Amino acid sequence: MDTTVLTELIGQYGYLGIALLIALENIFPPIPSEVVLTFTGFLTLTAGLNVLGAITAATIGAVLGAAILYAVGHFLSVERLEKILNGKVGQTLRFKAKDLDKATKFFQKNGVLALFFGRFVPVVRSLISVPAGMTHYKFTSFIILTTLGTLIWNTVLIIVGRMAGSAWPQIVAMIETYSLVTVIVLALAFVGGGIYFFNRKKA
Repeated sequence: MDTTVLTELIGQYGYLGIALLIALENIFPPIPSEVVLTFTGFLTLTAGLNVLGAITAATIGAVLGAAILYAVGHFLSVERLEKILNGKVGQTLRFKAKDLDKATKFFQKNGVLALFFGRFVPVVRSLISVPAGMTHYKFTSFIILTTLGTLIWNTVLIIVGRMAGSAWPQIVAMIETYSLVTVIVLALAFVGGGIYFFNRKKA
């Protein structure tokens, strides 16, 4: 996505713009969260955005988008969804029936943890909510796991974007190249750093 569009949306609507962009990213993958979040991190240096506010807005947007897809899975049958994804709607959203099948298998294989770890996997990140809705997975647990997963994803990328500054596009390229491995390493480093800081402060 053109950064000019991102700048205008976030500049005009602030945290609401961030939430809207991330909600759309969950439903409309051509808007990559890697770009939105790292660029948002950069804007916390130049546009007067607060890091905590940006993380909160992004997480609210992500959970909202996930909840919409959960509802889609809850109310539509597998056959109907596959027909939709193989039609014009699927082409517009750049989703295919095989993408849904991939997310469903990931959910079945990894159980409830798929809702957490699935937030770090491209395509699966968006569609993992659908099989959760199809199986009528407990909505409260779904929201909790989704919130935790997206909170880590959003926090890591926004802080990395802030630390990278104007070099944020290179970070996006690295994440897109190494995808899951890179984000997991960043997430573990972030969590480990948080635990170290907490223990040190407690001591």
